Amino acid sequence: MVRRILINATSSHLRIAITEDGKLAELFTESPDTEHHVGNIYLGRVVKVAQGMNAAFVDIGLEQDAFLHFSDVDSTMEDDATDDGDDDRPTADSVATADVALRTSKIDSKKRLPTFATKRSGEIKINLQAKQMVVVQVTREAYHQKGVRITTKVGLTGRNVVLLPFEESIGISRKIVAQRERKRLRQIATSLLEPGMGCIIRTAAQGLTDDDVQRDFTSLLDDWREMEKEVRGATGPMLLHREASVAHSVIRDLLKDDIAQVVVDDRKVFRDLKAYVQRSAPHLLDRLEFYGDTRPMLDVYGIERDVLLSHSRRVPLQSGGSLIIDHTEAMVVVDVNSGRASNERTQEGIAVKTNFEAVREVARQLRLRDIGGMVMIDFIDMQQEDNRRRLVSEMKREVSRDRAKTIVYPLTPLGVLPVTRQRIRQSLAERTSEECPFCLGTGRVISPESVVSDIDRWLRRYRAGTWALGVTVASHPYIIHFIERKKATTLNRWLRSYFLRVHLREDESIEAGDFRCFAGTSTKEITSRFL
Repeated sequence: MVRRILINATSSHLRIAITEDGKLAELFTESPDTEHHVGNIYLGRVVKVAQGMNAAFVDIGLEQDAFLHFSDVDSTMEDDATDDGDDDRPTADSVATADVALRTSKIDSKKRLPTFATKRSGEIKINLQAKQMVVVQVTREAYHQKGVRITTKVGLTGRNVVLLPFEESIGISRKIVAQRERKRLRQIATSLLEPGMGCIIRTAAQGLTDDDVQRDFTSLLDDWREMEKEVRGATGPMLLHREASVAHSVIRDLLKDDIAQVVVDDRKVFRDLKAYVQRSAPHLLDRLEFYGDTRPMLDVYGIERDVLLSHSRRVPLQSGGSLIIDHTEAMVVVDVNSGRASNERTQEGIAVKTNFEAVREVARQLRLRDIGGMVMIDFIDMQQEDNRRRLVSEMKREVSRDRAKTIVYPLTPLGVLPVTRQRIRQSLAERTSEECPFCLGTGRVISPESVVSDIDRWLRRYRAGTWALGVTVASHPYIIHFIERKKATTLNRWLRSYFLRVHLREDESIEAGDFRCFAGTSTKEITSRFL
């Protein structure tokens, strides 16, 4: 399988596409105006302990208090602290207690502590009280009316190592199977870690020299010492550490030997990533390439259509069927529809063919759209029990490649397959759309940033096909006002990048998610020529 990372930057969006054998598998988007919190480390103050919810609410300086579940308040190594997993679990005697993980302030021993029942240890006490200061890390973005989710199991992620400041265990990726290599990496960690600290050694460390691994450790330890200084002088909630940008995170976590190319079409992003790869993985520097063609990069690699489909409610299947994907407040519902025509002679044959096509596409769309939470998939009814069992097995096999934890439940008698997928951040639909100001939130429209990004790609195709010096862009006043507010980063960038003077025209007859383009300042429309 040939895997590529394509990084496309515009004035309003950074898009990172992961392709497998030329087909879009994952898509990350980042807007300069959007603040991300996952991975950030904060010093927070416990506002309320809710025993009935097995949780506490913590003020970390955001508008909404963060949610801390009791299951996240202990120092045992978290299964999903790294994408590689770990098979060197600490024993019960070696695990630090929760009061060590919350050592930023002492608790009042006279007050009753909340409790939490676990299958492994039975009922345990949780060392949390109101007004207590605690160091936490964000594990899930806020969505709908829910605040960010946090944990006390803090981890500083490097390319080769995850530093666990409040743990005393050393975990090694399951994918590192050679005992001699595991022993070598463990010895490096033991020699560098301070008392009370632990780590997880990631797959990327396999085969690296001692100096390369030590460099990662040293950098993370220095970052942690800086945070400790800030905690000692803090008087209230504050941000201690900000997670790297999406581009750096993707390169850090995914750039391995199985990546054939990393292609970047923005010089600034390319220079930043080149400097990072030079420091952290110089042996992979030759995989990084700058894209200098005038044609849009995602068009050249043939995945722009897949990117557009990732926003669509309807996704076609090869045999003529389709998926209809709807987002509700509580879950995502996927309806599988059969095509009008099929080579199969029986109803069961049509259902089997369409359902198994749908399984592969649903698993792909879950990754591509970053859908989290409950997903209910309504398959076409099948009468034969063997076909129903095979369908569930196929879905489990398809989602096994997903880096997010995904659980497939048994098929219900109604033909509905429940699936839960780990929610880390907002889904692609939530990130790239917003509540419609015209329908009072009952529907959604493409966000202004996404429309500007579409205009940017049109202008790039226009410049590749003509040397005209000016063009007029007409759109809904809502979009035009958005562009004018960001004149310095949009119009001026188009002038510098494409040598085009772009004139703006308000037109209320154009939908808020659409635009029209005209030659120069004339009324001759040329939109369709460069789509």
